[in-house]
Amino acid sequence: MRPSSLRVQLFAWILLPLLPLALLDSWLSYRSATETATEIFDRMLLGSARIIGEQVRVEDGIPQSYVPPAALELFESIYRDRIYYRVEGANGRLILGYAEMPMPAQHLGEEEVAHFDANFRGEPLRVVAYAQPVFGAPDLNPVLIEVGQTLNGPSKLAFTIWSRSVGKHILLAIALAALLFLGLRRGLAPLVALSENVQKRVPGSLEKIEGVRAPRELAPLVQAINDYVRRLDDHMSAHSRFIANASHQLRTPLTVLNTQVAYGLRTVSVLQKDDALRAIQESCHQGIRVVRQLLAMSVAEARGEAQPGELVDLVAVVRVSMEHQAGFAHMRKIDLGCEMPARALVAGDESLLRELVGNLLDNALRYSHPGGAVTIYVRPGESGTALLIEDDGPGIAPEEREKVFDRFYRVHNDTSDGCGLGLAIVREVADSMGARIHLRDPEHHRGLVVALDFPLVKAQVAVTAE
Repeated sequence: MRPSSLRVQLFAWILLPLLPLALLDSWLSYRSATETATEIFDRMLLGSARIIGEQVRVEDGIPQSYVPPAALELFESIYRDRIYYRVEGANGRLILGYAEMPMPAQHLGEEEVAHFDANFRGEPLRVVAYAQPVFGAPDLNPVLIEVGQTLNGPSKLAFTIWSRSVGKHILLAIALAALLFLGLRRGLAPLVALSENVQKRVPGSLEKIEGVRAPRELAPLVQAINDYVRRLDDHMSAHSRFIANASHQLRTPLTVLNTQVAYGLRTVSVLQKDDALRAIQESCHQGIRVVRQLLAMSVAEARGEAQPGELVDLVAVVRVSMEHQAGFAHMRKIDLGCEMPARALVAGDESLLRELVGNLLDNALRYSHPGGAVTIYVRPGESGTALLIEDDGPGIAPEEREKVFDRFYRVHNDTSDGCGLGLAIVREVADSMGARIHLRDPEHHRGLVVALDFPLVKAQVAVTAE
């Protein structure tokens, strides 16, 4: 299903809440129109009653009155309403009009007025009652004059007033909707520009979004896209580097392996074939080691900058690495020892931590002299945990200690079968765990000490407090 337009959604959410307000305004307008029409006709009824009242006379003791044309001309209109009237003395004597017209609910004093609704002859009426004083006839004073009108006129006048008012409101609503639509179109223009900026990019381009004047509300989106582009660039760069490193490092072992296989196939001597097979096995081991280190490097690069990880027992990781390297240490007659507490927690990825310790221990064993010693120290402290691996090998000159962390860098007098990735992997893993690494000389003999300082974790704080 095609997603709905953001412009349409915003337009709807702005106008829909206005609908109940429009209905309320229409109802209030109709009430106001009805009150206005009622007030207009009430004034007309009162004017008619006053005109009739001015015609009341007493001649020879007999009250007389008539309805002048002017009293009824007020009601001549297209509404064709019926007009009823009544003139009655204070003694209850009917002077003129319809005797059965309804009376007001309260007694009226001289010149008092009352407006009320009533039913007469099956029709609703609007009635005005006016008490007209008459001089010379105390028994008739005051004379009650009533004038009533059916409601066609007031109703139609109220509807006319209301329709004109609503018509203006509808025109204003249409104008408002048009302005809102234009405003939304204008307001969403930066979002459209941002979309066009992204769509115009060449496939594979990982440049940041720049040059788009986005409002503050879109700034987090632009920042998120740029951050994603940066992380994607890092990810793709890591893949590219892995492919480049793999092709660079595996080309020589595969070439050597192919030569050894060709040699084994050409020779007819069983001893020479065995030598070739052992050489092939050694080349395979070297290739596997290179691939494993390349994969470890790729994983460490993909992890990126220091991130919070799970709590890992560094002592347990060191113990497992020592067990794996025990055979190699025994073969080279190297004394492999350690000084560690029962437990030391660090924050990070356990598999990467195993790779870090394994590479450091492998380097120490490879570069130590046969019959030498390699010692591992784990020292928890108030500022974190320190891991130190000390050997008695040839060491590394101070001017080269920073260079050895570069990929494929080999010390000039290096005769080992390494590929120059071990310490580069250690640096990548240490950075991903927020650890600091540095090299220094041992205190009492020749060799090298590789020291890593892991940051303090909450669990260590709790143990120290206890």
